[in-house]
Amino acid sequence: MAFLKNRTSVFVVWGLIILALIGLFSQFTVNPAGFIQKLAGIVIIGFAIYFLVRKFLHSSPQRKEQRAFLKAAKKSKKRLQQKSGDTTVKSSSLGTLTTLKKSSKTKKKSPSHLKVIDGKKGKKKNRASF
Repeated sequence: MAFLKNRTSVFVVWGLIILALIGLFSQFTVNPAGFIQKLAGIVIIGFAIYFLVRKFLHSSPQRKEQRAFLKAAKKSKKRLQQKSGDTTVKSSSLGTLTTLKKSSKTKKKSPSHLKVIDGKKGKKKNRASF
């Protein structure tokens, strides 16, 4: 905004804004129905452009993949909760603060879904057979 440091440009900008407001007011007083029609047309065209831009720019494949990933993560989390038999605890059945602290300390770690496969680590390859 370096152009605003110059005093003449500030006066020019404010002069244009004042002239635009005078023009809008005169249009409204001379022909109010035409003014409202023009304003409604501008608003409708603006909304149409906004929704078209939003549809085409925000529907990128990356966003669709992210949405699919979040959906799969929710399904997986729901399935894990059903397997472990954990049900959500209602706030009325929480009990006292000491029992809540005890239960949080004794909470088991969720089971890992990765399995370690033992291979033939000690056996060396016979490179002469290739």
